[in-house]
Amino acid sequence: MEKTTENKKNSISVFWDEFSRSNLLVILLAIFTGILLGGVLVAITTNEVYDAFRVSFWGGLGTAFKTAWNTYVSLFTGSVGDPQRISAALESGDPLAIRRAINPFFESLVQSTPYIFGGLAVALGFRAGLFNIGVEGQIFIGAATGVWAGYAITGLPAFIHIPLAMLFGAIGGAIWGFIPGILKAKTGAHEVITTIMMNYIAFRLIDWLLKFPMKDPNEVTPKTPWVLDSAILPRFFDSPIRFHLGFFIAILMAVAVYLLLFKTTWGFELRMVGSNPNAARYAGIKITMTTVVAMVLSGALAGMAGANEVLGVNYRLLPAFSSGYGFDSIALALLGKTHPLGVILSSLLFGFLRNGARSMQLSVGVPIDIVSILQALILAFVAAPAIIRTIYRLRESKHKEDLVSLRSWKG
Repeated sequence: MEKTTENKKNSISVFWDEFSRSNLLVILLAIFTGILLGGVLVAITTNEVYDAFRVSFWGGLGTAFKTAWNTYVSLFTGSVGDPQRISAALESGDPLAIRRAINPFFESLVQSTPYIFGGLAVALGFRAGLFNIGVEGQIFIGAATGVWAGYAITGLPAFIHIPLAMLFGAIGGAIWGFIPGILKAKTGAHEVITTIMMNYIAFRLIDWLLKFPMKDPNEVTPKTPWVLDSAILPRFFDSPIRFHLGFFIAILMAVAVYLLLFKTTWGFELRMVGSNPNAARYAGIKITMTTVVAMVLSGALAGMAGANEVLGVNYRLLPAFSSGYGFDSIALALLGKTHPLGVILSSLLFGFLRNGARSMQLSVGVPIDIVSILQALILAFVAAPAIIRTIYRLRESKHKEDLVSLRSWKG
């Protein structure tokens, strides 16, 4: 028993040490600095602030602070929930009021789920030295194959149908990742170029599928039929909460990616190919096979993001359903330092910001685009840690920066 406990502690220690190299303090300060500058941006783009400055300087500063404060309070309540409303709902004992009060928090988790899948897809590619910019297209293909399995395959119980539909989504994304992977390995075609091209092919292919072979005959606009009840990812609460099983599947995939990368021989080989392909080739590692498999697994994770959305949220496939999850995943994978734990944390950040932005726009009239600027500022500071270290006078980390090595840029 003592030996088992010690092994668990060592495993946790190794896991945390691996992530600690990403300089957690720098990331937290980058987030804080981005939020601070975002507040300044909100203040200087609000007419009320300029009107207050015309009256008095101190009044202008007070209005600017109040505007930024109200914006972030609205962002917080929209993404986590209003504490006063939650307290009142709990006191009332009304189940519907309670669900409505806590819904923002769980909706943020719903928004974070495809980010986790997409971030893992990008991070896995980065670890192999590959820039998979085609996650968006792979999400679309995974959604198409997943939704087809959800409505076309009948007569199965839920415990078989749900995994099968998710598997179809993974296979669709894997196929879409295999094509640029094999082109990269066999011809040297740049994966950035090929994955971008595959994105546009995926978009147009989905448009055609929704208009013809996969179109619901009972609908005028392009839509697929509804997935069967046996393929729907179970929800844990009644309406309006949409929190479903997909979130825990995403966490499970993050654990699987961590074990694959850091606890298996093949994962070590993959990271070695990404860090130093020449040394990997000298060590006898099959770079061609590693490249192809890495892109296939990356595409499979992205495809699961698409299947998650159609099986757990929308229940059918609509045009332009993704709204940029794949492209955002590139940013959050970098923010998470391409580590599965970092991907989970950065995905939660992006998901909460995305969900809170809607409330922010409705409550205080601040454009939803301010959240995109906020994400960009945070990412910029994380990508340039020297700026944060200079601003806050931090010492250099004892660990080397966990930089992403993309061998494809080296020719």
